[in-house]
Amino acid sequence: MALLRGVWGVLRDLGKSGMELCSGCGNRLRSPFSFVYFPKWFSSTLGSYPKKPMSSYLRFSKEQLPIFKAQNPDAKISELIRRIAELWRELPESQKKMYEDAYKADWQAYKEEINRIREQLTPSQMISLEKEIMQKRLKKKALIKKRELTMLGKPKRPRSAYNIFVAESFQEVKDGSSQAKLKYVNETWKNLPSSQKQIYIQLAKDDKIRYDNEMKSWEEQMIEVGRSDLIRRKMTKGIGEY
Repeated sequence: MALLRGVWGVLRDLGKSGMELCSGCGNRLRSPFSFVYFPKWFSSTLGSYPKKPMSSYLRFSKEQLPIFKAQNPDAKISELIRRIAELWRELPESQKKMYEDAYKADWQAYKEEINRIREQLTPSQMISLEKEIMQKRLKKKALIKKRELTMLGKPKRPRSAYNIFVAESFQEVKDGSSQAKLKYVNETWKNLPSSQKQIYIQLAKDDKIRYDNEMKSWEEQMIEVGRSDLIRRKMTKGIGEY
């Protein structure tokens, strides 16, 4: 749906809203180009690289989101975006054209600036630059994906018995560095009697049941809003069999 696909474009342009929704999203995905050496001139070249202009819908959303947020301070971002999408669909074509014309003008300026920068590069620099751009796109794509799943409320994966034990025991170890604490907790786990380990094994089983139930409900919601691309293959196959 255009509604959900456009959410993160709006949040990115608004600034910290997206980061607030996904604090602690995890480590960045390593790029297959991470081993490539890039000369110093890349920083200045990429730094001057223009950003792609916002589409007409995203431009409209960026204008409307602060207004809707002020009028509905307790509403979720996803609900505000849904209302903005409805407003956009009902907008007269004459008003939509204003945003579309602005996008076309920005796109033309964007292409001209890209061509100007590329004309100054040698063929070898162009190849290296394309690799660097690909690297940044992969990182950005991974980050946006994590943010989107967080915003859509995807359930947290179940923890193993060991992970539950570490989370519970780590804070209780007061002395030493984090590495030393983890080593101590790991040794404690190895020497833990089977009867005590069974407690954490049962907690892990309970967490797996929690995860399965939450994922089933979440995936049904994703199907309802047209995001079957986020559904696990097994469930997608099962749906088609009915």
